[in-house]
Amino acid sequence: MASPVAPDAYTALAAQRDQLDRASRSERIADIVRRSILDGTFAPGTRLSEPDICAALGVSRNTLREAFRTLVEERLATHELNRGVFVRIPTAVDVADLYSCRRIVERAALRDLSHDADLGGLSTALDTADSAAQEGDWTGVGSADIAFHKAIAALNRSVRLDQLMADVWNELRLVFHVMADPHRFHQPYLERNHRIYDAAGNGNVGEAEQMLTQYLADAERQILAAYPAAGR
Repeated sequence: MASPVAPDAYTALAAQRDQLDRASRSERIADIVRRSILDGTFAPGTRLSEPDICAALGVSRNTLREAFRTLVEERLATHELNRGVFVRIPTAVDVADLYSCRRIVERAALRDLSHDADLGGLSTALDTADSAAQEGDWTGVGSADIAFHKAIAALNRSVRLDQLMADVWNELRLVFHVMADPHRFHQPYLERNHRIYDAAGNGNVGEAEQMLTQYLADAERQILAAYPAAGR
């Protein structure tokens, strides 16, 4: 039997009606700034200037600050007292944790891969990566790399897991932006993604998982080696 609703419940909701437009507006602002962070327009360590962003988007400081709070909660930005809000620079500890999450989720997806699994998402991501590589767009290759591994994780067929991993993929973009030479970093992994896809498509899931495990270990090691040089 459903529990009765308190008489003043809807009155309390009505009192918050004025927050609807403001909240939806701050969410839209967060979306815009988030995209600029993820595509590298605002690189890790960049100060997000309140006056400049407010002027560019025609929004109030209060609305922008609500958007900033969302980005801080997503670990894409950080607030420093008396200094402002900055695009977050992932630490070496962050990198290790991100790759730990990836190993758990992606390896499980390949280990339990069914014979009739749809690998279309992997194929599409590889096509995008190949096209970007031909155009010399190695940042685009990095984005396609994330799409490829996101598609692997999605083979777990769990909506909740996809939602949990969304922040992992976004933080990984910040990590990729720290790498000084995207061409040198991404090129070898593009071919390795193809080999993982071929093994999975041929039903060799054990081989695919083994290649993925080594892939993730090598990528993590390479990123962590670059961090001292980048002063992280």
